[in-house]
Amino acid sequence: MTYILLIIAVLLSFGFVVLTRPKKKEGLRLLLAFSGSFLLALTLFELLPEVYKQSDPKIIGIFIMLGILLQIFLEFFSKGAEHGHVHLNSQESNFPWLLFISLCLHAFLEGIPINQNNDILYGILVHKVPIAIILSIFLVGSKINIFYGSLFMVFFSIMTPLGSYAASKFDFISDYSAPITALVIGVFLHISTVILFESSEGHTFNIRKLTAIVIGTAIAYFI
Repeated sequence: MTYILLIIAVLLSFGFVVLTRPKKKEGLRLLLAFSGSFLLALTLFELLPEVYKQSDPKIIGIFIMLGILLQIFLEFFSKGAEHGHVHLNSQESNFPWLLFISLCLHAFLEGIPINQNNDILYGILVHKVPIAIILSIFLVGSKINIFYGSLFMVFFSIMTPLGSYAASKFDFISDYSAPITALVIGVFLHISTVILFESSEGHTFNIRKLTAIVIGTAIAYFI
């Protein structure tokens, strides 16, 4: 059921964009702010305390920093799609392989903690919806064949469940669950803080965005 939810969230977002071709982005910005605060809060409330209990704090800190650096590296190829920015040429007709590979690797990694902490599933679900919508808007608005765009979203949708499945089946991942989870925490910390502190317009917070952030944090606290 967990895997199905993750796949459906992405595919429904893609279907919504294909059918409605949304133009207004204000609602997406608010949803991004909510998802960023929700994911960040769940990471701090759920994942971070667990990994520091399981292993040496300095080792955990190193892997968190490696996760942040890994996400920065991936964004050289994804152009920030993980946190709602797709700075690519909309007139490009070739399949965006670098974007595809970097996003799939990101999605695979974020599925790993689900195996040991189901609560983080909600954060990933809420995070995936606005990202999938923004990515779908780019794919639908570009000159990329809609068939290849659909394949892009299908493969993207299964990567997080695949990461969770791999974590449950491979001893290597379970044996090193603490440092691997710390790596993913670094990824989450980077993308969620970028969402929160990267301004949408004028480099300032507005009251609606601030309210979305507070609500996201509060819901995460009570889960």
